Amino acid sequence: LQDEVFVQTRRINRAGVSVIMVEQNASRCLQICDRGYVLDQGRNAYTGTGAELSKDPKVIELYLGTLAKG
Repeated sequence: LQDEVFVQTRRINRAGVSVIMVEQNASRCLQICDRGYVLDQGRNAYTGTGAELSKDPKVIELYLGTLAKG
C-alpha cells in the first residue's frame, strides 16, 4: 500500500498539483520531493531540495540514520 501511495502522489504532482506530505519515512519522501522541510519540535530546522537534504550530514545524522549513508 505504501508503494502505491508514493506512486500516486508522484503522478498527481507531475500533473501540476502541489502536494504537501507528512511522512515518517523521510528517506523515501526525499527521493520524490522537489522541496523538503525538516521540522524539529514544530520549527523548520532544515530546508532544501530532496537531493540536498538527503546528502546533508546533519540531516543524515539526526533524522535519517546511518543506513541512509549507504
